[in-house]
Amino acid sequence: MSDSVKYPAGGGAWKKGDRAIAHIDMDAFFASVEILDFPELAGRPVVVGGDTDRGVVAAASYEARRYGIRSAMPIFRARRLCDGLVIRRGRMTRYVELSREVMRVLYGYSPLVQQISIDEAYIDLTGTEKLHGSPLTAARSMKKEILESTSLTCSVGLSSSKLIAKVSSDMNKPDGITVVPPGKVMEFLQSLPVGKIPGIGGKSEEQLRI
Repeated sequence: MSDSVKYPAGGGAWKKGDRAIAHIDMDAFFASVEILDFPELAGRPVVVGGDTDRGVVAAASYEARRYGIRSAMPIFRARRLCDGLVIRRGRMTRYVELSREVMRVLYGYSPLVQQISIDEAYIDLTGTEKLHGSPLTAARSMKKEILESTSLTCSVGLSSSKLIAKVSSDMNKPDGITVVPPGKVMEFLQSLPVGKIPGIGGKSEEQLRI
């Protein structure tokens, strides 16, 4: 594993009693599973979704994303963006199998795990230092164990709330960790475009910028 760590708000540390919440987000999960099970797809632009023009992209590999392909994009449009696009039909049974393995790993670090989709979850690491070390040490250990048990990478956001943990987990993908300590939350929020906050869509973003 060669994860990288970002401290977008200038570093800092957790004090005793501070909440420590991690958001774990598997990297391009469905597409990564297809590449894992079919190694000949490695390095190619891969999407998972319907294979007719009425279908949509459920997941896109990072190679596909370089062409501007994103989740929820119509398949016909994705094909136009990339001539060599590989389209795979979803295999939900396999995705669920690996998802359960990821959650098994997380429960080894805390009983307070909240799975919010097949490929992401929150885990409360507050007070687990004596068992697993600092929040960053625990996050690195979780990533390593997930990789060893599934051969898949994930990215982690680490902060004092679920909101900031979720926002930060997307900032150092793939295979990264982003740390926003409790004392740096306001500085971190002030540095973000308002559209990065979950729940704020295009119209709300325009209004908030006025």
